[in-house]
Amino acid sequence: MKLDVDVLRYLSKDDFRVLTAVELGMRNHEIVPTELIDRIARLRNGGTYKVLKNLLKNKLLHHDSSKYDGFRLTYLGYDFLAIKTMVNKGVFQAVGRKIGVGKESDIFEVACEDGTVLVMKLHRLGRVSFRAVKSKRDYLRHRSSYNWLYLSRLAALKEFAFMKALEEHGFPVPKAVECNRHCVVMSLVQGYPLVQVKQLQNPEMVFETILNQVVRLAEHGLIHCDFNEFNIMIDDDEKVTMIDFPQMVSVSHRNAQMYFDRDIECIFKFFRKRFNLSFQEISDDNEGPDEDGRPCFSDIDKSSGFLDKELAASGFTKKDEDDLERCIEGSEEAATHSDDEEVQLAEELRDTNVMGDDSLQLEQDEGNESKDVEENSEAVESSDSEKPDACDGEENNQDVTQNDAELTKRLNNQRRRAMSSARKGKKSSASRNCYKAKGSKSAHNSKIQKQASGW
Repeated sequence: MKLDVDVLRYLSKDDFRVLTAVELGMRNHEIVPTELIDRIARLRNGGTYKVLKNLLKNKLLHHDSSKYDGFRLTYLGYDFLAIKTMVNKGVFQAVGRKIGVGKESDIFEVACEDGTVLVMKLHRLGRVSFRAVKSKRDYLRHRSSYNWLYLSRLAALKEFAFMKALEEHGFPVPKAVECNRHCVVMSLVQGYPLVQVKQLQNPEMVFETILNQVVRLAEHGLIHCDFNEFNIMIDDDEKVTMIDFPQMVSVSHRNAQMYFDRDIECIFKFFRKRFNLSFQEISDDNEGPDEDGRPCFSDIDKSSGFLDKELAASGFTKKDEDDLERCIEGSEEAATHSDDEEVQLAEELRDTNVMGDDSLQLEQDEGNESKDVEENSEAVESSDSEKPDACDGEENNQDVTQNDAELTKRLNNQRRRAMSSARKGKKSSASRNCYKAKGSKSAHNSKIQKQASGW
């Protein structure tokens, strides 16, 4: 939507009061009812409907009467609220031309009271070029319902926090000035996007500088995820500046290596096509970077900083990492314990086999006389023990049959109690029919049947 700030001059306090009322109502309503807007605005002399008509005429609100009569904010109305707040704070005094358009934002020049030119970035998630926010960004997290204005505000807050932290750690980024709603104000970079540059005096040096910035970001725990020629600014002195940060993730993210390799591939591909740089392949794969001199994600020392934890970047949290490490350690300990137990069992079995072999050898070494005596004694004992074994078998069979009978009786009792508890409070069809036909022939016959069954 085109930002026409001329309308901003003619808006009154009541107009902004009604716009703020609609914004507050959209916290709990997709379409804010007209009665609720009137109650929140509380205009002194009334006239809420007249103000709504004026805002609707300037496309600051959208009217919807499909289910009930209500209004919602448009991006233009949200822009006016953010710009009005910035002007009241004294951040800037004038809005200039549009200097950039992205898939999820519009960029304008703004001027301060002293003439300093700044940049105002308005996030516009939900436009046709970028609607896959739920699958590509984790702004929603555990939320199920959302609107595009709220997602744009989250993106602006995230970018402002990243820019502020990177500036404090000495990264070449614009200076973050102020943030309000979906609007971020930053310093103006005196340069051009790298995609518009056709020639460089030292392309190798610029390439190394850009590559070092990617590696340095990873050492501080962050990955840009969209590091390409469109998000790199370069000035006349070939000084590099990074822009666009709302999609940054942590190095502990499950897809961190894929994002890191993608950023590296974008840089290599652009400099190979645009400036005809040839990259020498390194034969030794065990040391140093990968082929073509590319840095490897696993070889990067990630102990320089923990910006991902400080800024709560997208990715696994510390709790998830600790749980994962505990699970891995537990599985390893269980595996080692099981291996030790198997070894102990094997040793015990081996010892028993050895003892058994020794006893067999001793028995073979005994004399024939002892064998005959043992055989005779075993025969006598077997003949004596036949009768009591048979008696014991009969007694055991009787005990088993008695136990089975008691068990079946117990189970039947439990089944009856379960059926009665399930039917508790519910009358069967027969009882209902008997109750309805009390005093009739069918009731008399049922009583006779009950008495017969009782006998």
